[in-house]
Amino acid sequence: MRAFEHFPSLTAMFFARAAEGGDRPFLWAKNEDDWQSTSWSQASRQVASMAKALQSLGIEPGDRVMLVSENRPEFCIADLAIMAAGAITVPTYTTNTIRDHEHIIANSGARAVIFSTAKIAKTLMPAVMRSPIEFAVAIEPVKSMQSSAVAIHDWDALLALHPADPRACADALTATREDTACIIYTSGTGGAPRGVVQHHGAILCNVEGCVDIIAGDFAWDEEVFLSFLPISHAYEHSGGQFLPIGLGGQIYYAESLEKLGANIAEVRPTIMVVVPRLFELLRMRVSRAVEKQGRLPALLLEQAQRLGGKRSAHGGRLPLLDRPLQAVLNRTIIPKVRSRFGGRMKALVSGGAPLNPDVGAFFDALGLTLLQGYGQTEAGPVVSCNRPSRGLRMDSVGPPLKDVEVRIADDGEILVRGELVMKGYWNNPAETARAIRDGWLHTGDIGEFDEGGRLRITDRKKDLIVNDKGDNVAPAKLEGMLTLQPEIGQVMVHGDRRPHIVALIVPDPEWTAQWATTRHKSPELIALREDPAFLAAIRAAVDRVNADLSVIEKIRRFALADEPFTIENEMLTPKQSIRRHVIRAKYQSQLDALYGGKAQD
Repeated sequence: MRAFEHFPSLTAMFFARAAEGGDRPFLWAKNEDDWQSTSWSQASRQVASMAKALQSLGIEPGDRVMLVSENRPEFCIADLAIMAAGAITVPTYTTNTIRDHEHIIANSGARAVIFSTAKIAKTLMPAVMRSPIEFAVAIEPVKSMQSSAVAIHDWDALLALHPADPRACADALTATREDTACIIYTSGTGGAPRGVVQHHGAILCNVEGCVDIIAGDFAWDEEVFLSFLPISHAYEHSGGQFLPIGLGGQIYYAESLEKLGANIAEVRPTIMVVVPRLFELLRMRVSRAVEKQGRLPALLLEQAQRLGGKRSAHGGRLPLLDRPLQAVLNRTIIPKVRSRFGGRMKALVSGGAPLNPDVGAFFDALGLTLLQGYGQTEAGPVVSCNRPSRGLRMDSVGPPLKDVEVRIADDGEILVRGELVMKGYWNNPAETARAIRDGWLHTGDIGEFDEGGRLRITDRKKDLIVNDKGDNVAPAKLEGMLTLQPEIGQVMVHGDRRPHIVALIVPDPEWTAQWATTRHKSPELIALREDPAFLAAIRAAVDRVNADLSVIEKIRRFALADEPFTIENEMLTPKQSIRRHVIRAKYQSQLDALYGGKAQD
């Protein structure tokens, strides 16, 4: 088995893999109807050239360069070029508002910005014009802005003007594992984003730990990744960019979330990094697609789930009498489902939020290996991950990665120590001191270890609901169970210092449209929100969940939201977590009414 090297920096790792990769494909993007590749050697030349261009424009070691781009080959090249120039990347979300950009520019002290499109420039450039930013680089051509105080350089022109030798660039690297690689601003479910200072060693520690899992539990081969989560988020930045680089793999950039299913079929990835919400959506789509095929496929799906539960209960083995049925399933429904995921998927890796165990069991029963992990931006971001050799448990997030220490504090909080822990929050010593004490990162998450040494997350410490009797309720658990119901698309539960739990529900749009069509009613939510039959159907979904909850967890009443929670209305973070403070601010009167006024009982 090939041993993974101990690299001094992320850029050193890239240039080493590029030298090995040569003319083999590395980065892929869709151009009209065709996938087009950038080879390792082409990418290394572009990285060296852009690093040289940035230095010629005055960028010095330690300077911050903001990077605003959707997932595409140029993001990876720009990110590496900034680091190769000795500077620090500040990746930011393409969905940021002008105010968000102003905050990050001011807080990070960025001297320059690289951005991708004219669309992004509409919200970015107003913030840039009011900042000390000295120049910008546009990946795609943009119209020059009248009386702009900031020079905008063309990406292709800079590459052409500054040819460079990758080997010379690699030889000139001075960064160490202790040096800052990037400042990633946490999207935050509350308050202004904080800049997490990630050093080269933090991300390399993550890469080495993840490679240890892949090399130990799977065959390390020509891995193919499909990148679609926002690459400006630490999870995709480390797991969807630097892990593939470390493995010498290929990265395909998905066209969009809407085209993800088609892209999976075309690309046939071997590893995908996914958030729980997407698994829930994929589960729903697979179930609906099977049900539409008739009673027999639906029955086979039901039997696959039943046997999956038995296998889990018997330590991964099926009772002898069930094996003939499993053989039938292995020749019928399971290959069809696997083909929807490309047919060569080694592992689907879930992170970013707790995964409902029922969702994990669903995919496991259909022959797809689902590895749930845990972490946060402040820790590289991966702290732990399930691995088949240690026994997959869908209610756990696996053992800590190699060279990572985890312990549980007296109050149940998860503490982490190791090279993966951030240096701190940028220009925020007070918050840094609160987060890191005696070398231990205080995650703010509550958890425990099971008998096999696997970490189990029970909830986010700061999101715990404490009712008026002092009982603790984990909202993530309830919300995960509710969104598994076909009638419910999104939900936020509420009840801090209150006598019971209530919920704000966004009905599932597909289910709503189908329900309305079969009853010859308008599918518009505004027309259905007072419909007794519609409300009764939502109530039935809530009651199904309540049947499996304790008395203090039961959802007594609910209200319907006016619109879905989205990134655009700031009720979702870019990684699909709900922003509780934003939702509460908009719906406070409706939530208050559930404790005395008119509501759905």
